[in-house]
Amino acid sequence: MVDMAHPHSPRIGVLALQGAFREHVEALHRCGASPVEIRTAQHLQGLHGLVLPGGESTVMAKLLVEEGLMEPLRAICCSGIRVMATCAGMILLASELPGHEDQPRLGLMDISVRRNAFGRQVDSFVSTLYVKGIDQTGNEAKDCSEPVEAVFIRAPLVERAGPDVAILATVNGAPVAVQQGNWLALSFHPELTADLRFHRWVSNVE
Repeated sequence: MVDMAHPHSPRIGVLALQGAFREHVEALHRCGASPVEIRTAQHLQGLHGLVLPGGESTVMAKLLVEEGLMEPLRAICCSGIRVMATCAGMILLASELPGHEDQPRLGLMDISVRRNAFGRQVDSFVSTLYVKGIDQTGNEAKDCSEPVEAVFIRAPLVERAGPDVAILATVNGAPVAVQQGNWLALSFHPELTADLRFHRWVSNVE
């Protein structure tokens, strides 16, 4: 286990089987948290928050099953800690995945997600968004006055959101940031920008 804990800092797990987990680890360091790279069920102990990063969702799901991590990960997501899922992480968290119903996933959030909704890697883009509910410091807020620079890379989008799911931001009318209780799912990659509000949110760092 890679545990870079600092005294009195919140321990935030980052799923580190595959994908862009190192960038999340660096962002959590910058906002004062103590990131823990999650590769086994033992690494899930004592966490105050969790990040499900971007990457290849099919590869992540396969590794979660092989490592026996799917059920322990589902349990800690339901324990009341804050969970931030980005890009492929959103796919893992979704209850519905049209066209890929057999893909293993956590299936917790009441959303239907379409994979690669914005095209291939060459179709990546950056958009300026206004995200409701989370201010610049990562605290809960009615509105967000500061825009977010959002990086989309082979990004999914939300095709259906259940009644308990708040839509925080859209692109061309399609939800790309949603929240259900302590679960926050983003189509984009906040770890690729200098904006730390989402990492502060999952860390509950003011």
